Amino acid sequence: MRIVLAPDSFKESMTATEAVAAMAAGVREVLPDAECVGVPMADGGEGTVEAVVSALHGRLVEAEVSNPLGDPITARYGLVPLRQLAVIEVAAAAGLELVPEQRRDVLRASTFGVGQLIRAALDRGAEEFLVGLGGSATNDGGTGMLTALGAAFLDADGSPLEPGGAALRRLHRIDLSGLDPRLRSARFRVASDVTAPLLGPTGASRMFGPQKGASPADVEVLEAALARLATVTAATLGNAQPNRPGAGAAGGLGFALTEFLGAAIRSGVDEVAHTVGLERALQGADWVFTGEGSVDAQTLMGKTPYGVARLAAKAGARVAIFAGRVKPDATVLLEHGVDLLVPITAEGTPLEQALREGPQALTRATAAVCRDIAAASRTA
Repeated sequence: MRIVLAPDSFKESMTATEAVAAMAAGVREVLPDAECVGVPMADGGEGTVEAVVSALHGRLVEAEVSNPLGDPITARYGLVPLRQLAVIEVAAAAGLELVPEQRRDVLRASTFGVGQLIRAALDRGAEEFLVGLGGSATNDGGTGMLTALGAAFLDADGSPLEPGGAALRRLHRIDLSGLDPRLRSARFRVASDVTAPLLGPTGASRMFGPQKGASPADVEVLEAALARLATVTAATLGNAQPNRPGAGAAGGLGFALTEFLGAAIRSGVDEVAHTVGLERALQGADWVFTGEGSVDAQTLMGKTPYGVARLAAKAGARVAIFAGRVKPDATVLLEHGVDLLVPITAEGTPLEQALREGPQALTRATAAVCRDIAAASRTA
C-alpha cells in the first residue's frame, strides 16, 4: 500500500514537516509495510518556505532587510542550490505582523525588504524564484521592492519619491536603467490565492486597505496613487495590465512582479504542489493524508487540503483530511473528492492543550484511520 502524506502546517501547533512525521508514526504503528511518501505542503502563505525547503532538501538562509517601516530586521528565505531556486514569503519582510498595531501606517509601508531578499538570493546564485504573497502590511504597488532592485520612481523634479503607496500620487517617471541586470535572466513564479485586480472596488486599496489600517480617506489616497502607478507603468513599458487577476495581491506587489519581472501568478497550492513534485509523488498512491489546523466550507476556496484532494482525485487515490477542528459545514468536502474528515482533538479540549499535544493527537488519529483501512482490506 502506498500512502502519500501531504499536510499543510497546523498553525501554532506543528509545521508541515512535523505533521508529516506525526502522520508517518501513526502509519508505521499499524501498517509497517506500507510505503510512506512525505510531501510537506503549503498554499503560498505562511509555511511555504519551510515546506518547499523540506521537500526539496534545501536550506533556510537569513538576510538583514528592512521591515515595512524601514526598521532593520533579520528575515529568512529558502534556497535550493541544486535548482538555483529561492523561495520567498513576502510576509517575512513586509508582513503586517512585523509592525506593532499602534505603529502601522499603510500610507508609508514599503516592500523594500522584499527586494532586499531577492537581491540576497541573487547574490547566492538563485535564478528561479517562487514568491508567496499574503499577509503584507503594504499598499505600494511593489515599488519598494523594485527600488531595492535598482529601479527609481521619480517626481516631476526628478527626485526619488519617499517610500510607501501615498507618494505614488506624485509619480512622474520610472527609471529602470539601474535595475539589477541579473533580473533579465531570472524567472519568477508567484503563489497567491488573491485574484484581485490592482484597482477598483475589489482591488488592492479598496478591498484590502482597511484590513491594513487604512481609513476611508486613506483608501482613496492609495487608489489614486496606484492608478497613477498603472498609468506611468504603461508609459514606461508600452503596456500594463492593472486588471490582471492577482495584480492587487499584497498591496499591488502582484502588479510589480508581473509587469516588471515577468512573473506568472498561479493558485498558491497549485504552485507549491508543482514546485515540490506532488503530482509525481501521487502516482500509484492508494491513500493521501492531508490536513491543517482547521477545515470548513471555506477550505474549498483554494486551501491546501482541497488542492491536494483535487490532485489526488486525478491520480485515483482516496483522501483523508485531518484537522484540529472540523467545522460542521466542512462536510461539503465529502462531495468534492474527500473520503474522510478526521478531527484529531476531542471536542471540548482546551485550545492551549490541543496546540501543545497536536503531534501526538495527529499520530493517534492517523493510526486509527489506518486500523480502519486495514480492517476494510481484510474484509474486501
